[in-house]
Amino acid sequence: MNGCELVNFISIVSCAIAKEKTTEELSILAAIFTQLGDSLATIAITRK
Repeated sequence: MNGCELVNFISIVSCAIAKEKTTEELSILAAIFTQLGDSLATIAITRK
């Protein structure tokens, strides 16, 4: 999967997730996924 395909896939998944969620639920999910991404980036950077 190239970069553009990955971006499109992620957009499709986020639209599917958002379809049945309230604004509050989406805000919570966004915060969770942001923290997850930041934590993974920190782990990747600190690996030796």
